[in-house]
Amino acid sequence: MEKIMLSEIASALGKTVDSDTEISDVCTDTRNLTEGCLFIAIKGERFDAHDFVPKAVEQGAVMCVTEREIPECPCIVVNDCRKAFLQIAHYYRMKFDIKLIGVTGSVGKTTTKEMISLVMSKKYNTLKTQGNLNNEIGLPKTLLNLDSKCESAVIEMGMSHFGEIHRLTCTASPDIAVITNIGFSHIENLKSQEGILKAKLEILDGMKENSPLVTNADDKLLCTLKAKLERPVYTFGINNPDADYRAVNITENNGVTEFDVVYNDKSVHVMLTAVGKHNVLNAVTAFAVGKICGIDDNTIASAFSEFVPDSLRQNISQKKGQTVITDCYNASPDSMKASLGVLANMKTAGRKIAVLGDMLELGEMSEKLHSKVGEMVAEVRPDMLFCYGEQSAYIADKAEKSGVKTYHSNDKTKLAEAFAGYVKEGDTVLFKASRGMKLEEIITKVYGE
Repeated sequence: MEKIMLSEIASALGKTVDSDTEISDVCTDTRNLTEGCLFIAIKGERFDAHDFVPKAVEQGAVMCVTEREIPECPCIVVNDCRKAFLQIAHYYRMKFDIKLIGVTGSVGKTTTKEMISLVMSKKYNTLKTQGNLNNEIGLPKTLLNLDSKCESAVIEMGMSHFGEIHRLTCTASPDIAVITNIGFSHIENLKSQEGILKAKLEILDGMKENSPLVTNADDKLLCTLKAKLERPVYTFGINNPDADYRAVNITENNGVTEFDVVYNDKSVHVMLTAVGKHNVLNAVTAFAVGKICGIDDNTIASAFSEFVPDSLRQNISQKKGQTVITDCYNASPDSMKASLGVLANMKTAGRKIAVLGDMLELGEMSEKLHSKVGEMVAEVRPDMLFCYGEQSAYIADKAEKSGVKTYHSNDKTKLAEAFAGYVKEGDTVLFKASRGMKLEEIITKVYGE
């Protein structure tokens, strides 16, 4: 963060201060507080940072943003510290003339963000959301890392309720928006896929009317936006021949995917160091954003050979002579289908095994959607299916009825023991579940890592 005056921050909050000073940082946690900072007292589920305001001042905070006066501490009192954090971040973001890309969607937004960042960094000094810090705390923290050297930023926006994307996009003010797809994540709160679409489209609220949207021509709920919206809409896809940017001639070999991106009667060959058609879609999205931002074809294509998957997101490794696909960060019906597709297309000397856990936050649709995954498993027909968790019993039941050999348990230790007794050298194994299931613990139990 570059230094700004306290009076600027106060003005952004509709407040005034009696004396002015430089602010070198904005902090929300006394454990990593820096001298000369502004401390924002945010209330969490298990703590109230107002209790730490005196400590923050003692450690060098020159001013605190609070929701009440704190004795003997300099405070700017506001109604809502979370809202104040967003207001400060927005004010700071608008000080920089950069190309800011906002990314949202039900599935694949983090990987898409990473690929877009790779492409953008080939031409521009680029800031990106670290990990999945994509909420109303993580996003402003990311924006406050902007400095005069930055030329672009790729900002991920997550949500679980209506209104959240609205607040994030009005803070970040994207120049380009990306919606990867509309799936079933958070349907427990948003009730339907149409509700999820409505929530994702809030990303347009923080944009100028002529700022472009990049979205998925293969998605039944997104493919109509080009005809419906008055702003520029660029589409990407694999199956839809009308996509502006389309991947064709897709082949996979030894963890590398090759394909051609066709657009405007041109064809560009790409080598991507990841597998799965979902990752091809992510890459074509990044290609489209790169072209909108004025990057040449070859420069964009070269970025994808540098892509490195996250350790918990479809990471392929060798363990005890077995090929292990670790995809334990999140799960939904769409991402389950994508990961099962990767397993189906993998070449293996031994057997193919799927270890699947519960998909969370599906509400009343949980049984139906887990059963749907069971049907997907039946189409792939692995040699063995292991399922962990109460809801995954529906996966196992549907797959078993279709002739797939299955083992289900709600006990992680028992399942790990059963899996360890079955797996052999040469096998290929997929581990996939929602983050809350901590399926990677089974990997640790079996492989000792």
